[in-house]
Amino acid sequence: MKTGIVFEGGAFRTVFSCGVMDAFLENDIMPDYMIGVSAGAAYGVSYASRQPGRNYKLITTYCHDRRYMGAGNLINPRNRSYYGLKFAYDTIPNELLPFDYDAFNNYPGEFIAVVTNVLTGKAEYLPVDANDRKNTILQATCALPLLFPFIYIDGTPYLDGGLSDSIPFEKAFKDGCDRVVVVLTREPGYQKHTGHSTRAVARAFLKYPEVAKDLMKRAKRYNKCLERLEKYEKEGKVIVIRPDSTKGFGRMERNLEKINALYQDGYQKGLDIANDVKAFYSGSPVSAG
Repeated sequence: MKTGIVFEGGAFRTVFSCGVMDAFLENDIMPDYMIGVSAGAAYGVSYASRQPGRNYKLITTYCHDRRYMGAGNLINPRNRSYYGLKFAYDTIPNELLPFDYDAFNNYPGEFIAVVTNVLTGKAEYLPVDANDRKNTILQATCALPLLFPFIYIDGTPYLDGGLSDSIPFEKAFKDGCDRVVVVLTREPGYQKHTGHSTRAVARAFLKYPEVAKDLMKRAKRYNKCLERLEKYEKEGKVIVIRPDSTKGFGRMERNLEKINALYQDGYQKGLDIANDVKAFYSGSPVSAG
């Protein structure tokens, strides 16, 4: 039996997922396959490398650091991203808060990051390369339109994977998983809407019509994906873990009390469900949704 886990993105809302990851590490839960989108992938690699607490420390230490994120990075012609790309994807993992590349490389399963091909608008699923110390694929999966430049891999421009496949649980099954845990970063009942800001960003990408289409279709795709996920959950094929609420929690949240509360929500939910997940991964039947 091949087990899998899916990590939705959501920028700093993904601190909820980090709490789940740490609880799972504490309970020695390590699936055969991991797939993440955007921050779900960027933080998920620390789960695969078995570094509990690393993500929480990263977020709480650097959320107020302008080298990590801030408008100054965006207007820097050598950076052109809201995040300091070299600082976030090179200096931090390679110097300040070391990422254990060797441990990640020893993870016996697959770790996949979702990216969006700018030219086709399609999702692509790339294995994260432990030998790339600049973490290019993680940059690509996190590359929010207008807040990041295009990230080029083998000459092809990529943007955030959430544009094309926000919750890639179906990819996990396609890749052979039998039992999948899905960690979301939005509360039960959440529905995505296409707002004025999304329309404005889509207009800015008229030169890249497939990206513009992705932006305009994203809310409908996301909500349909939730419907299919609910069906899988009722059939006992997946376990879904969600936060109680993310209302009032910004994508770039800097309030440490809010960050800690959302992390603790994820950690406690991870602890509470750990035994159920172990049984689920072992093939035991689960009650419907």
